[in-house]
Amino acid sequence: MRSPLEVGINEESSHHTRIQKNHPPELVIGGISSPMITRNQSRLQELQDKQHTVLSCFLSQIEPKKDERGIVIRNKARLVAQGYTQKEGIVYEEVFAPVARVEEIRLFLAYASYIKFKVYQMDVKSAFLYGTIDEEVYVCLPPGFENPSYPDTVYKQKKTLYGLHQAPRAWYDTLSTHLLENGFERGIIDKTLFIKRSKNGIQLVQIYVDDIIFGYTKEQMCRDFEELMHKSFKMSAMGELTFFLRLQVKQQKDGIFISQSKYVKDILDKYGLSDSKPASTPMETHKHITADLEVEDVDVHLYRSMIGSLMYLTAPRPDIMFPLRVCARFQVKPKQSHLQAVKRIFRYLRGKPRLGLWYAYESTFDLIAYSDSDLGGANMDKKSTSEDEYIAAASCCSQVLWIQNQMLHYGVTFLHTPIFIDNSSAIIIVNNPVKHSKTKHIEIRKCIALLRLTQASESVSIVNTAG
Repeated sequence: MRSPLEVGINEESSHHTRIQKNHPPELVIGGISSPMITRNQSRLQELQDKQHTVLSCFLSQIEPKKDERGIVIRNKARLVAQGYTQKEGIVYEEVFAPVARVEEIRLFLAYASYIKFKVYQMDVKSAFLYGTIDEEVYVCLPPGFENPSYPDTVYKQKKTLYGLHQAPRAWYDTLSTHLLENGFERGIIDKTLFIKRSKNGIQLVQIYVDDIIFGYTKEQMCRDFEELMHKSFKMSAMGELTFFLRLQVKQQKDGIFISQSKYVKDILDKYGLSDSKPASTPMETHKHITADLEVEDVDVHLYRSMIGSLMYLTAPRPDIMFPLRVCARFQVKPKQSHLQAVKRIFRYLRGKPRLGLWYAYESTFDLIAYSDSDLGGANMDKKSTSEDEYIAAASCCSQVLWIQNQMLHYGVTFLHTPIFIDNSSAIIIVNNPVKHSKTKHIEIRKCIALLRLTQASESVSIVNTAG
């Protein structure tokens, strides 16, 4: 008896079906493991193979512009490229663009307060569109705007677009070339710092992508700089610097004050701690934070998010640096007690949201370093603090060397910088850096630390502050 499935199916069609199921691999066009693509995708792929470059489609992007209070001033839309369709090595090789660090901004403001000049800021409109592209890149028209008579038409890029990987690099090259051609010198350490010296005074320019802050000693230099920038770029002069990289800057007649009170409010709202009870200190003074293995775990993503939010606040708030670093050691497997310690830092900020750094005009401009680390003295491992103090001193020394070299471009020389340490054993190791049994467990780090301290022996000095 024949099966109902066999009714109406002849041998030839059945055999033909088996051939389709087991199609010979040598007859497959393209890679066997490649995903199925549509007809339009196939057409774009053919064009890309023909031109040996990328076809990027435009997208509409809406970007709200906010002021320092977080209020949306205006919405602006731009056309950007689908940069993720670019291929490294074919469409671009290098995309690195220097970006100013927060520490460099602090040095800029500290020097501005020292020579007593105002700091101003301006913004470049559609900065990335000024960058000249070196690679061969093509883009297609956005959906809905294709020309039916020329459906395969693409445009060759001469300027960069937002979304292209090389756009930041191209913009930096364009801006830096413009400044260098007009008498500015680029910093040796900080490539985002440009200085112009003349018999009339000095002018400093610090760039962060399309945001520019600058200061000068003569009024005429400000007008010359604004005229110079307006000749080549569309700028929006924003007046005195008040808000930069989430730093609130208040320039007064006797100094410069930086803080992040708005950012403090934002992160308190983000984690629902705006109405929490304020704490007088960022951590408990008589209770150490331990591994606490017996306590239940907490959400690791929430814990790391809170730590990351606080990390960005340490620029103007060194008072939370130590407790934050202690809490950051438990990000792998945080416990409930660790979360409570982090929340205490937030409650401390709740009570003191407006603390910051004050650069007084009348203060001296000296470089003095302090190292007071006690990483090994925690109750978790009971290790000696001598080696940890030594490693911390080497890290402090590295930072001092960076500041010394950075300030050389400003024209300020710190010939001999003291580093104050309160651990006698660490100072002995520095003065007699010989490997022995007490330091064998830090052999690799010790070699790096020894190298740093040896190189800095002529420009720094270790001072014992132990009572």
